[in-house]
This record gives sequence, structure tokens and C-alpha cells, in this order.
Amino acid sequence: MKELLTYIARNLVDHPDAVHVTEHAGDGETLLELRVDPEDMGKVIGRQGRIAKEIRTLIRSVAQRQGTRVSVEIVD
Repeated sequence: MKELLTYIARNLVDHPDAVHVTEHAGDGETLLELRVDPEDMGKVIGRQGRIAKEIRTLIRSVAQRQGTRVSVEIVD
């Protein structure tokens, strides 16, 4: 999941080297924290959060196929 989120984010932003994904395992769920350059924050979130919502949906559906639970958090 971490690699997929990194791939998606790097293809959306202008500063792909500033993309960092941190993985935290919890009780039955994995949390992926996405950090990008402050200038690219709008590109990752999108208008009214549409892109962020679609990223979360995509990651969640891939995780469900693998039998796991994953949530994505975009951090400043």
C-alpha cells in the first residue's frame, strides 16, 4: 500500500522528491500518513477534497482485496 500511495502522489505533484509516506500499524488497521511539499498540498487535496477522497477510496479498495484495512491521512 505504501508504494502505491507514493506512486500516486509523486505523479500528482510538482516536487516528487518531497513526497513521504509513513506507515503506522494499529489494531486491525494500518494508517498511511502522506506528506508533500506545501506548494503541492492543493494538488493532492483537489477542489473540495475530491482528489484526496479518490486516493482514499482507491487505497481502501486495494487493501480490501488483500484482506486488510488501511486509512490515508494527508499531513501538513
